[in-house]
Amino acid sequence: MNARSRYSVLDLVRGLTLISMIAYHGTYDLVYLFSIKIPWFHGEPGYLWQQSICWTFIFLSGMCFSLGRHPVKRGLILTGCGLIITLVTVLVMPESIVIMGVLNFFGFATLITAFLQPLLRRIPAYAGIPVSFLLFLLTREVPSGYLGFEGLRLAALPRFLYQGKLMMVLGFPYDGFYSTDYFSVIPWLFLFLTGYYVWKLLECADSSFLSFLRRSLCRPLELIGRNTLPVYMLHQPALMAVFTALDLIGMI
Repeated sequence: MNARSRYSVLDLVRGLTLISMIAYHGTYDLVYLFSIKIPWFHGEPGYLWQQSICWTFIFLSGMCFSLGRHPVKRGLILTGCGLIITLVTVLVMPESIVIMGVLNFFGFATLITAFLQPLLRRIPAYAGIPVSFLLFLLTREVPSGYLGFEGLRLAALPRFLYQGKLMMVLGFPYDGFYSTDYFSVIPWLFLFLTGYYVWKLLECADSSFLSFLRRSLCRPLELIGRNTLPVYMLHQPALMAVFTALDLIGMI
């Protein structure tokens, strides 16, 4: 997204979501790594907080796909950063290993969407939005072994789909698979594509709305939103350094 066509409101939302994610990960570290008791974090409030972050990020990333340049290069960079996180967790925190984390997902989603552009462009937005979102809802529980959404089980899926180790990338994790951050292609690609088609629809909307999206409302948050990847890569080491220092001096 170049400077002349920057949609600052999208940067603002991304910045707010990034701050929410940092707060969530900080709370997660305190609960699971430093044994701080925060009962509500284990229940519905913690789950809804986590879901609000990932839904917003993935939907917004789909919206912004068409605004960026060189999607294949961008997808490869994101995939590479995701692999770095996997390697670091394997070496430093194997008990909190990250395999097919959110950056890996963004990398795969960007590459898949880039390669499918000739097909995706033929689908009108008014069809792409409901179809993509319904597919997301239908496949939300594929990693758990069935079609359905949350507690709604529509149909169990064949177990042979969950036997190959590489199938976990698509959304079919094998028995014994574990990752503290897991975002498979299915179902999350469909939410990404929902955002992709929402932006296609907005491109045809009243120009005054697009002008509103270009308005700068809070520059600090917009700056954070424009630098999501470096902030994401650095926030967890920074949190761990702060919490470890506080733990050493007895403040945790």
